Amino acid sequence: MTRTVPLRPRAEALAQPLPPLLARARHLASGVVLGEHGRRRPGLGDSFWQYRPAQPGDTARAIDWRRSARSDQHFVQEKEWQAAQAVVFWVDRAQSMRFASRPDLSPKADRAALIALAASVLLNQGGERIGLSDMGAPPMRGNLQLERMAEALAHPAAADYGAPDVSVMPRHSRAVFLSDFLGDPAPVEAALTTAADRGVTGALIQVLDPAEEAFPYDGRTLFRSMGGSLEYETRKAGDLKARYLDRLADRKARLDGLARLTGWQFHIHHTDDAPTSALLWLYRALEGRV
Repeated sequence: MTRTVPLRPRAEALAQPLPPLLARARHLASGVVLGEHGRRRPGLGDSFWQYRPAQPGDTARAIDWRRSARSDQHFVQEKEWQAAQAVVFWVDRAQSMRFASRPDLSPKADRAALIALAASVLLNQGGERIGLSDMGAPPMRGNLQLERMAEALAHPAAADYGAPDVSVMPRHSRAVFLSDFLGDPAPVEAALTTAADRGVTGALIQVLDPAEEAFPYDGRTLFRSMGGSLEYETRKAGDLKARYLDRLADRKARLDGLARLTGWQFHIHHTDDAPTSALLWLYRALEGRV
């Protein structure tokens, strides 16, 4: 169902210096209280991070003798890893992602885009390089990159169901796939295994409308895909519920199993839940703390 948006709020939004989606993403990101940033882990760099007890294999040169003199143990000084990482997002903008079962709910595509862009705001603040898998350019840092991403996310795709493109993902980078994952799973599985073979780690977030979880349909019902290419009418929609829920559970289990197999993380987010919960989960997953 098409909803009419009053002209004045639309005009005011367009008059803002930032695209409306980016403004919402910045607002969402500003409400998130983070702990240590994901790059605070041992590695090459100049900034002190922490002391750790010396281990077999550590050279005498690596030992911090001043710190060790205050204890019965030998300690090694670790540095904070300084290399900026690349995080590439695939945000499904296919027709199926336009679904919203109630006027007060965000379409799945809008929620996925908001989560991805808010995470990008936080990552950009931490010095990471960010990008979209279908932007045709490598990940970059900066506010201009955020604006480019917001602009790209505003354009829907024509296909009924989406499939990720991993061709621009740098080796050993991180990636995030946000989709309802209700289409053919083969392209998603192929993309994920290809990414994993290139050393890419990351997270899958399945974004679902609450009606897609509950299947609250009964009696005569016409089911039509968002793009209009598929249509099915039944007089006994309630008889389909058990089979539908079984297939949905199988799809979730398949995604979770694939994520575990490839070293990724899997999470389900519903559009009637606060986006903050998904953003916090995603940021911690990218830090490796989930």
